[in-house]
Amino acid sequence: MKRTKSLAVVAGFAMVTLAACGGDGGDGGGSGSTSKDKFIDPASSFELVEAEGAAPEVEGAEEGGVITVLVPSDPGPEDLDPTNGWSVLGNSIQQALTNRSLTQYRRNPEGGTEVVPDLATDLGTPNEDFTEWTFTIKDGVKWETGDPVTAEEVKNGILRSFDTETFTSGPGQAYTVGWVDCPEDYAGPTKSGDCDAVQADGQELTIRMSKSFPDFNLWSTFMAIGPIPLENSEFPAYGRAPLSTGPYKIPEGGFRVNESLRLVKNDQWDPATDPARHQYADEFLIKFDQDQEKTDQILLSGNADAATTVANSLGATNANALKEALGSNYIQQTGQCISTRTPDYNKIPQLEIRQAIAYGFDFDNVQLASGNIPGVTRIPAQGLMPPGMAGRKEFFPAGEQFAYNPEKAKQLLEEAGEPGFKLTYIYDDSDAETKAGAEAEKAGYEAAGFTVEMIPYQEDAYALFDDADSPINKKLNLRATNWCSDWPAGSTMIPPLVQTGQPYNTSYFSEEEVDQRIEEIATLPIEEQADAWGDLDEMIAQKYLPNIVTAYRNDLFGAGANIGGFTGDAAMSAINYKDLFVKP
Repeated sequence: MKRTKSLAVVAGFAMVTLAACGGDGGDGGGSGSTSKDKFIDPASSFELVEAEGAAPEVEGAEEGGVITVLVPSDPGPEDLDPTNGWSVLGNSIQQALTNRSLTQYRRNPEGGTEVVPDLATDLGTPNEDFTEWTFTIKDGVKWETGDPVTAEEVKNGILRSFDTETFTSGPGQAYTVGWVDCPEDYAGPTKSGDCDAVQADGQELTIRMSKSFPDFNLWSTFMAIGPIPLENSEFPAYGRAPLSTGPYKIPEGGFRVNESLRLVKNDQWDPATDPARHQYADEFLIKFDQDQEKTDQILLSGNADAATTVANSLGATNANALKEALGSNYIQQTGQCISTRTPDYNKIPQLEIRQAIAYGFDFDNVQLASGNIPGVTRIPAQGLMPPGMAGRKEFFPAGEQFAYNPEKAKQLLEEAGEPGFKLTYIYDDSDAETKAGAEAEKAGYEAAGFTVEMIPYQEDAYALFDDADSPINKKLNLRATNWCSDWPAGSTMIPPLVQTGQPYNTSYFSEEEVDQRIEEIATLPIEEQADAWGDLDEMIAQKYLPNIVTAYRNDLFGAGANIGGFTGDAAMSAINYKDLFVKP
């Protein structure tokens, strides 16, 4: 759901959450009750709907006003290039307000999640074995310049996502490269020219797959395979001010990296072509990297500025007061998201040491120190597939729920012949709360018999983990990933985190039997795939444990009294920006 997808460490040893769903992260999993009732089932209300025309009006909606969005403890995207978009924060804002795609999510009146056509006239037509998909681009969809959006430009966007050297944070590396049937060495239109696996004929677009891809119309919700202009779209310049196809656009100078993003109305957006979005507010002003305590106090003040303010995070210390003050504009929402610790599979090959790390993670104290609420915003976890995901199995990696147990950790280190084993990892010391979380984690490991070296690091953690030549990365033997499903299927949780060579496989885990099974599951009948992913999740955790899943995640959002249409977006694990308006 990261922020290009990969950004800075923002919460102690925690990092920006990746993929289409999530929040900050890097926190817990261990002691405490499982609290499964804290989670709704996103899949239970996930429906494909062939919607036409404009989005249904939001009850009581008014036009006008400026909405301020405060984003605590997250520096925001490094660029806004759609091809690079794979973070929760960036995608939830851009896909809701500025960048359209072939299909899109919307919230129905009952609060469920629907997938509806967006740029396309319908949800796509597959062939019998889902190895080819065809879409037709709607008439009347325009860029902010007034030029029509064409199938050729969508083709350009899809092929552009093959250039994973340029777009190091983009989801193309996990889905386009792995599924669209271009040559193995194809690197996008700029470097490799055309690829006939994607064809544009008038407004009809046909995509040929290398293997069955029944979820392509869900992958199609990503702006990363939406339209990119054929000219004047060079990276990185285009990422500073990409052209809009949605209800809002970026004015000149509107994007200030790691500071703010201003959006104003796009007068070329036609609501009759968009069944998911609205254009109620005159402007959005999004402020990144805000202080959490100050954000909470702004909302608690109830003054005029607070009335039109939205916060995409609420602090644990003030949660009860905010719940009382904000009423219905206080939201606790689950996302299909996980936080993990990833022991380096080459440097820590012993399963006993990896299990010892899990028992040495002091869930409650790390959560509290990091500003989370154990059992509420962070839930003890088991496998990679979170609650609500089709095919998920109930199991424990070591036969029991991992809980903080320093004596058990010491015993495992003795069995491995490594008492006092040294853990080396990075942490962010720039924020008092995140630093406190890191210190609590360190204390837990040390009490569990580990020696710990923490390296202060405030840059792009995922870029560091992807740099094999970095002296700092070479020192590490414990990393982390925060990850959310790109859609509610095991195929978006397991391969990106454990398949050999995947950029967010930060443990550098590689096992042939796992890679082979991942490829096999994609060829199974559709009705068998969900359970197969669940079985694989269990096998990986119990046999190898390359990812210590420390928490399933809930997020708290809040808004002032004059914000209407304030709801959560279950598909994005974020605020539903599409429906927001300012009350008079």
